[in-house]
Amino acid sequence: MLDIILWIVLGAVAGWIASIIMGRNASMGLLANIVVGILGAVIGGFVMNFFGASGASGFNLYSLIVAILGAVILLFIVGLFTRRSRV
Repeated sequence: MLDIILWIVLGAVAGWIASIIMGRNASMGLLANIVVGILGAVIGGFVMNFFGASGASGFNLYSLIVAILGAVILLFIVGLFTRRSRV
């Protein structure tokens, strides 16, 4: 149970930092930050494995950085689709 809570906290922090980096902080709430952060950890893990490094490995700084990287990638891709639909 504690692992799930820690992943939620890590996801919230990673999603929040990624939303600040991508300039979307004002439009995202806590739940969106958690979802983006957790999905970002998965995406970041795939990206890191592709380059030969390990993915998210627990509740540590390296996993936070991997999750932020993946969350930034996710927000960038979502931004591409939302911009095209407004045109």
